[in-house]
Amino acid sequence: MKLKALYEKIYNKVFSIGFFKKLLSIPGVEKLLQYEVMSYLVFGVLTTAVNFVVFGAANALAGKNYESLVLFTVGSLDFKWLYLSNAIAWLCAVTFAYVTNRLFVFESTASGAKAIVKEIASFFGARLMSLLLFDELLYAVLLKFVLGNISG
Repeated sequence: MKLKALYEKIYNKVFSIGFFKKLLSIPGVEKLLQYEVMSYLVFGVLTTAVNFVVFGAANALAGKNYESLVLFTVGSLDFKWLYLSNAIAWLCAVTFAYVTNRLFVFESTASGAKAIVKEIASFFGARLMSLLLFDELLYAVLLKFVLGNISG
């Protein structure tokens, strides 16, 4: 795979730099900077970027700007759009994470439709809990914010 070879070349080039060579000589640091861990961190950051970009794009397409939104009513269309934007961003980010983790991080060897579907279901299922927890936390914080502004 050309993309994986390019990524590995970049990884090896970075860790051939003197600063990183010195880091690798520190006991215990070598394990932290090994290929799998660094790949997981790199693609984790990129997954977060995908989430932010898609969330921002979904809101921009809807004409929403939640950074400057001071107050909106729970149950309103704005509030529902916030949930929908978050769900769309989550789906795109988790899909990106699955693909990059499969190809670059864990180098999955699952093959055949049944094995891949099982792998995808397991990956998405594990992350579904984070979506539900985040959405509930988001709802609680926004509800407190809205009620705090109404009663304050």
